[in-house]
Amino acid sequence: MNKARIRWHILVFLAPAVIVYTAVMIFPLFNTLRLALYTRIEQERVFAGLDNFRTLFFDPIWAEQFWNALGNNFWFFLVHMLVQNPIGIALAALLSHPRLRFAALYRSAIFIPTILSFVIVGFAWKLILSPIWGIAPSMLDAVGLKSLFAPWLGKEEYALTTLALISVWQFVGIPMMLIYAALLTIPEEILEAGEVDGITGMSAFWKIKLPLILPSIGIISILTFVGNFNAFDLIYAAQGALAGPDFSTDILGTFMYRTFFGFQLQLGDPHMGSAIAGAMFAIILLGVCIYLFGIQTRMRRYQL
Repeated sequence: MNKARIRWHILVFLAPAVIVYTAVMIFPLFNTLRLALYTRIEQERVFAGLDNFRTLFFDPIWAEQFWNALGNNFWFFLVHMLVQNPIGIALAALLSHPRLRFAALYRSAIFIPTILSFVIVGFAWKLILSPIWGIAPSMLDAVGLKSLFAPWLGKEEYALTTLALISVWQFVGIPMMLIYAALLTIPEEILEAGEVDGITGMSAFWKIKLPLILPSIGIISILTFVGNFNAFDLIYAAQGALAGPDFSTDILGTFMYRTFFGFQLQLGDPHMGSAIAGAMFAIILLGVCIYLFGIQTRMRRYQL
């Protein structure tokens, strides 16, 4: 019998990527989870088991901050799901129309904010929305809507939603491009068959195109979930580590940063910070698993 040949060239090509990924992702992840199981008592590291997680979830002081950050994170994610992704789908549908002129220019203009630095975006929008030297009040005044202006980044009830909409403005180009690419893969024969049956225009999008791009929309939903629960940069750039006003824009990323590294009078605690990071990882993993389980269940129903 001929023995199966080991394809060493595959291992050789995969090895560098696996080594780098393990060094910068896998090892730090497990080391962070390991730190979460310890605490420091009188400058000595002591094994604490799940005590850090118990403190995080049930201690009155820690739990209030954690559940506040988690609730803000869910709202931040929800705004992206309800605003960013539908707008991205609508823009992709419009820009994929064959008769639209300058479509490439529009795509580039919408995608450009995606490549900007978080620091630039956060600082620029903080200047734009400033009630003292920002241009937003004068722009609203020019169209007779100055009465609608408010210091949105300075009010607890508006600050987080404002930052979420700024993030939507920056990243709406990503779902737009992914959906645009998915729309281009739809065979022309299917669309022509729909035209024969009288399905054209918006009806063709809802009845033909949308069902065919649902897998791409699912991938975008997962990326949105993971990206928003890893968010940190924009909040930190615009509102600082304290995520003001009064922690109204505090999310898990900023909460973990303050806890791990410390800020102002708060001393850093790497072990509690690692517990927060572990909770973030568990939430993201649980969300992705639930979504994948839902997809698998739906596929089984179709097979039956």
